[in-house]
Amino acid sequence: MALPKYIFVTGGVSSSLGKGILAASLAKLLQARGYSVTIQKFDPYINVDPGTMNPYEHGECYVTDDGAETDLDLGHYERFLNISTSRANNVTTGQIYKHVIERERKGDFHGKTVQVIPHITDEIKVRFQKLALKNEYDIIITEIGGTVGDIESLPYIEALRQFRYERKGDALVVHLTYIPFLKGAGELKTKPTQHSVKTLMEAGVQADILVCRTEYPIPEEMRKKLALFCNVEQKAVIEAIDTDTIYEVPLLIQEEKLDEVTLEMLKMPFNEAPKLEKWKKFLHNLKNPTQEVKIAVIGKYTELPDAYKSIRESFIHAGASKSTKVNTDYISSENITKDNSVELLSGYDGVLVAPGFGERGIEGKINAIKYLREQKIPFFGICLGMQCAAIEFARNVLGYSDAHTSEVNSKSEHLVIDIMEEQKSITNLGGTLRLGAHPCEIKAETLASEIYGVNMIMERHRHRYEFNSKYQDAFNDNGMITSGINPVNKLVEIIELKPEIHPFFIGVQYHPELRSTVKNPHPIFSAFIEAALNYKNK
Repeated sequence: MALPKYIFVTGGVSSSLGKGILAASLAKLLQARGYSVTIQKFDPYINVDPGTMNPYEHGECYVTDDGAETDLDLGHYERFLNISTSRANNVTTGQIYKHVIERERKGDFHGKTVQVIPHITDEIKVRFQKLALKNEYDIIITEIGGTVGDIESLPYIEALRQFRYERKGDALVVHLTYIPFLKGAGELKTKPTQHSVKTLMEAGVQADILVCRTEYPIPEEMRKKLALFCNVEQKAVIEAIDTDTIYEVPLLIQEEKLDEVTLEMLKMPFNEAPKLEKWKKFLHNLKNPTQEVKIAVIGKYTELPDAYKSIRESFIHAGASKSTKVNTDYISSENITKDNSVELLSGYDGVLVAPGFGERGIEGKINAIKYLREQKIPFFGICLGMQCAAIEFARNVLGYSDAHTSEVNSKSEHLVIDIMEEQKSITNLGGTLRLGAHPCEIKAETLASEIYGVNMIMERHRHRYEFNSKYQDAFNDNGMITSGINPVNKLVEIIELKPEIHPFFIGVQYHPELRSTVKNPHPIFSAFIEAALNYKNK
């Protein structure tokens, strides 16, 4: 197989322009043309990974099959391309420096002074090409985090400059920038983009393609001006206009011929038109629903949309597959009491209790679950949401009034949720949770078996605490079935109420939202939407 071609996506003017969505959308078009494509993200922060970051700092921490805690953009890559990523798809400055320093301590540099250039940049270039070792890909897209001009990003831009010099013709740069509209002047302005490209050029990197994020169409004269002042071909000035859904971006940039321009510059054939029929059908269902449901998501980061990014997208995938608009409201668990559950939750067709860590808001989740269980409203709990369901059942059905998790109250006599045995001696927080894909065996004739249709599944995990197995018999004897068990360590992965007790009540220790894609909506989310529709239509 020939060496892969490389596409680097950089950003200017402002953060949060959508480099991840652009990279995923371009990859989708190239994949739809028959090319094997993957995407990697290089993050300039010094944290080794986002695993120890507060969601307010970084949003959701996305977990891969091999147990890497990664940037949330990897979720976009997987959802768009229907592929699995790995720890090799996300690199941070912390990882780069840690590796180089470890080599220096071993004496690998033979007494030389270790410097940013060449040692750090050399390591970055090695990581640029690491995915090529799999010999699976025609094209590797690399998203460089941050914006051009950030001091943290300078080693990556320098490594990119060197890489292009060494691999002439095999790499191009797509620069995402912003064309602001000044209301007072009543016009779009190109100067921020010009300065952004100039900053990139000062570092020795010439953008090949400009993708211009804008709220209004870019006139042809302005495209000519951008091409002239930014030293790119006019056909390589691509408009990226705002849209209602990220899933429309591949079609919008296809209209702009971004995929054709890219392949032409890489000297790769593009005779075959992209096959996007299934994508277009998904988008049609998403934009033209025939029914709708109202879902509440209960968590403690409700004012921060990116904290539950994969859950939000999973609802979109499942809803579109059933031509259903899923209206989601986010309710802070800190605001839920025993007295206001009816007021806050009675208008919903289903409620998802979200994952999380720590004591804050946990009693609100337990109060909500009690109401949902008693009123037979469809319930879906993920990770801590499942654990709260176990605590609520133990308190209010089994009569263990002090039941709790050792994460919050280690002195409780009934720790129905306890820290995993192998976690008790751990002191470092980073990378030490139970992470990645693990098997789960599903009991026959249960809701879980009906949902999955198989008896063995693999799902991704991120937790330290688990259902205490010594309570299994008490739960099963009183109607809460432990329907999913890890076959290796016998951990309880799924709990559910018997159908004669509740029509849809399920909690899972793993994170199913991390496996939902446009092509394959996750079956639990699909079943939950179906249950919500049934509840609404009663």
